Amino acid sequence: MHEEIIFAGFGGQGVLFAGQLLAYTALEEGRHVTWIPSYGPEMRGGTANCTVVVSDEPIGSPVCMHPSIAVVFNNPSLEKYEPLVKPGGLLVVNQSLMVTPPARTDLEIVLIPATEAATEMGQVRVANMILFGALLARQPIVRVETVLAVLQDKLGARKAHLHAINKAALERGAALAQAQPVE
Repeated sequence: MHEEIIFAGFGGQGVLFAGQLLAYTALEEGRHVTWIPSYGPEMRGGTANCTVVVSDEPIGSPVCMHPSIAVVFNNPSLEKYEPLVKPGGLLVVNQSLMVTPPARTDLEIVLIPATEAATEMGQVRVANMILFGALLARQPIVRVETVLAVLQDKLGARKAHLHAINKAALERGAALAQAQPVE
């Protein structure tokens, strides 16, 4: 297995955290991993993205020009990364912040109303975990059980109260993705 994944959105949406969680989980499962963050100088509202490469073999380069998967949290990221995804790849889109629907027909496209679903759950900040759950439902790069164990470890005792909402968000994202037909 060799997957190149880009997570992209605005700063403050948990883009980097989602990518980092995938990277730590893949490491926990014994895979080779790279994680490269990129963000503007703004704390919130600027652009943020990260590239995660997960492989069963050593990784030759962490640079990812044409990802096999893109998880986009907003419309500017959709416009930027949709054209770059390899044909036959996966595009997971936060439909709540989408202005123009994806145009490509050579990708598996999963539209998830992540911001709306997170708001319904009472915590808009878990939209990233909803998208992450949708990603894992369509492309099980890592096991959800491992994600939950790593998440609990990374949250630590001080943020342990957030584990339940994050777990629920992962499950919600998976359910939303599974409800859509695979095209």
